[in-house]
Amino acid sequence: MKQPVPNFCRPTGIPFPGPKAGSAVTTTTTPTDVRPDPPHHSDVGDGSLAEFGYRQELHRSLGRYASFAAGFSFISVLTTVFQFFAFGYAFGGPVFFWAWPIVLAGQLLVAACFAELAARYPISGAIYQWSSRLSTLSFGWFAGWIMVIGQIVVVAAAALALQMVLPAIWPGFQLIGDDPAPTSPDGAANAALLGVALLVLTTLVNVLDNRVMSLVNRVGVTAEIIGAVLIAVLLLTHSERTPGITFHTTGADQSGLFGALAVGSFTAAYVMIGFDSAGEMSEETHHPRRTAPRTILTALGAAGLLGGLIVLGGLLAAPSLSDGRLGVDGLSYVLTSSLGDGVGKLLLADVVVAITVATLAIQTAACRMLFSMARDGQLPFSARLARVNPRTGMPSAPALVVGVLAAALLLLNFASPDAFLAIGTTCIVMLYLAYAMVTGPLLVRRLRGGLSSAGTDETGAPLFSLGRWGVPVNALALLYGLLMTVNLAWPRAVVYDPAGGHWYFQWFTVLFLTATVAAGVAFRAYRGRTAAPPTALAGTESV
Repeated sequence: MKQPVPNFCRPTGIPFPGPKAGSAVTTTTTPTDVRPDPPHHSDVGDGSLAEFGYRQELHRSLGRYASFAAGFSFISVLTTVFQFFAFGYAFGGPVFFWAWPIVLAGQLLVAACFAELAARYPISGAIYQWSSRLSTLSFGWFAGWIMVIGQIVVVAAAALALQMVLPAIWPGFQLIGDDPAPTSPDGAANAALLGVALLVLTTLVNVLDNRVMSLVNRVGVTAEIIGAVLIAVLLLTHSERTPGITFHTTGADQSGLFGALAVGSFTAAYVMIGFDSAGEMSEETHHPRRTAPRTILTALGAAGLLGGLIVLGGLLAAPSLSDGRLGVDGLSYVLTSSLGDGVGKLLLADVVVAITVATLAIQTAACRMLFSMARDGQLPFSARLARVNPRTGMPSAPALVVGVLAAALLLLNFASPDAFLAIGTTCIVMLYLAYAMVTGPLLVRRLRGGLSSAGTDETGAPLFSLGRWGVPVNALALLYGLLMTVNLAWPRAVVYDPAGGHWYFQWFTVLFLTATVAAGVAFRAYRGRTAAPPTALAGTESV
């Protein structure tokens, strides 16, 4: 007689999640750091969480477009391109455009690997769950820990983007001082103030019903896509020069073409992250094994194409490439100068919508990561963080934690304008490293022949698979991710501390990452000393 599948949605005193369906359950269970895979998927319904030892708590209400919106809104091409275009041009000149297709190609390799995993592990906390099931729970825990801290930093960075557009729409949004440039003391302080106000709004939405969150996300993404297409078309039809300008290295970084591309790639790297959010929302998505792999790839592909066209259009339509404004005011300057105040400000208002929805989506993804790790009893205050409101289907405590911590990070902007760039690049490095902590174990699993292509999705079709291309695609994805992580984290004084005298900003990314890992090690050491001995599981029959 089969026993009910055990529920591991709450801490049970066992250091690591218990056995999955299909494994033998005995009264002498010993802790293990290896998480066995469930048996091949055979249930074509949405109840596949039981295979992993979890029960459905989050409300499953998202369709394919909502899943796409989760990934696209995290990337939020309007938010990120408007936020970092000026930086890319200032250090790379027109040639920085070519960093875009390079980064897009690299991230598509990573996304293809993630699509395979989303089909096989449709669980919230994607990076943590994927990494821990491909390697060990300890390694996966650090992947999840780095990822969730990185997501919190991304929330703060996205909220800062309001400063790039609101004062350009109406000077009254410059509440502190009179210089709206985000690299000025007044602009940096005002960015923090606007960012905190936005975080209050997104935190409120994240504790409401997930249908409200999904509606806001879908409407916002639709508006963003329409706005992005209009901006790209209008910029390209108001060109002042030919695309050949993108081969010019005028104004590029002093280290030449390579330096221009290396530093200019920060813009593209910042834009094209977060596509895994479609997998992050799997427990709330109908038919996740079929839907999530496709929406991961389409979200990245759509954002990459639209973003590339906007960057190109901005370079072609800018009134001047040499007056210095393009490297300071960025695309807001191009829109209002080339299209006129009326049209330009209307499009900038659409960018504000995109920034709001992006901050909401990123905060939601971070909440699901906290929830997933807490559900396995892997975080402080796990019982509270894993609690889901049965009426709303939302974990409220993670939303509050993410909102408060992101707001605290924004206070750095009051200390120095350099914090804007430090926060932005730090979050990219954190996510890139967490991604590599998935693609690395995945490559090892492939080389050992342990990644099966068997199984079907909810419609009975074969699971998404790279087939014979799996090893080369995976290897290139890992290599790209590691190289880009080093490139982004490299402590360039000219980038991170241009004014000098702030060595901690030059090394901010390295110091923050080191502190994150050290805090994780300390917590796990403390938890190892204080953890209760494993409790016996009732029953001796196979499940």
